[in-house]
Amino acid sequence: MTRIVVARPVPEEALALLRPRADVAVGPEEPPLPSADEMRAMVRDADVLYTLPGARVDADVIAAAPKLRMIATLATGYDSIDVSSARARGIPVTYAPGILDETTADGAFGLLIAAARRFGESERYLRGGAFRGWTPFMFLGQDVHHGTLGIVGMGRIGQQVARRARGFEMRVLYHDERRNDRAERELGVEYAALDRLLAEADFVSLHVPLMPSTRHLIDAAALRKMKRTAVLVNTARGPVVDERALAEALRDGVIAAAGIDVYEREPEVDPLLLQQENAVLLPHVASASGPTRTRMAVRAAENILAFLDGKPLLDPVP
Repeated sequence: MTRIVVARPVPEEALALLRPRADVAVGPEEPPLPSADEMRAMVRDADVLYTLPGARVDADVIAAAPKLRMIATLATGYDSIDVSSARARGIPVTYAPGILDETTADGAFGLLIAAARRFGESERYLRGGAFRGWTPFMFLGQDVHHGTLGIVGMGRIGQQVARRARGFEMRVLYHDERRNDRAERELGVEYAALDRLLAEADFVSLHVPLMPSTRHLIDAAALRKMKRTAVLVNTARGPVVDERALAEALRDGVIAAAGIDVYEREPEVDPLLLQQENAVLLPHVASASGPTRTRMAVRAAENILAFLDGKPLLDPVP
C-alpha cells in the first residue's frame, strides 16, 4: 500500500482525502519543524512526502528515501525543497500557489497600519499598566491614507496589496524584474527602479520570492536609501531582509518602523530586533486564517491524489 508521510499535522479535511487511498503517517505536533535527522528518518519508507513551509527537504533527505515518488507542499513557495535533486530522481514536486494571496495581503496591510500607527507599542504600554489617561501627544504615528506605498514584487500578492491601497487613496509605486502592464492599467500603479521606490515611498512592502538575486535585497545600503519616516513590511521570506541591518536601522532612526512576519533564521529572531519597540513582530501568521490554511492543506492533498490516479498534477513546480 502507498505510504504517505505528512511531516506535521495538517487540517483534518486534507487527511480525510488521503486516508482511504494510502497508509498515512503524520509527524508529531509542531513546533518545531522536523530537524534534518528527523526528516531522514521519517521518509525512509515513504512513497509520498507531504511537507510544510520551512521543513528542509534537501538532497540528503531525498537520498534517504529510496521509495520516494512524489513531494507535495502546502506552501505557496518551495525554496525549502531541493527541486533539482528531486528532478534528478524523477520525483515530481507540487506546491499550492494562489490560495493565500488575499489573506497574506490582509496580513501585510495590517502590519503596515500597526507599525505606522505604533499599535504594538501602544498595546504594550497599556498592558504594562502605564496608561493614565489621554494626551494629544501620546504615540503619535503616521497617516497611511494618501501616503506613497512602494511594493517590491508585483505578483499575485503584491497586486492584492495594491488593491487594498486604493481604498486608502494611496499612490502606489512598484518594482519587479519585469513590468506588469496589466497591473499598471487595472490598478493604476507606477513602475519605478528600486532605488527610486525606496527613496520616495512612505511604506515599503516586500512580496518577492527567495532567490539568489533577492537574498538581502534589503540590506543596510537599501535601508539608508529610505526615508527616515519610512515603514518596512516583510511578509515574503525572511532572508530577503538583512535582519541585523534592519535592527540597527530601527535602533538608529534610519527608518521609523517595521512590520515583520518572517525571519532570516526562522524561528530564531535576531535579539537586537526583539529589543526594538518600533518593530511589530509576528510569528509567520500573515496567511493564518482558518479557511485559507484549510484550502492550502486540501490543495496539497488534491495534488497527491492526482499523482496517485495518474492524472496531470494540479500545481507542478515550474
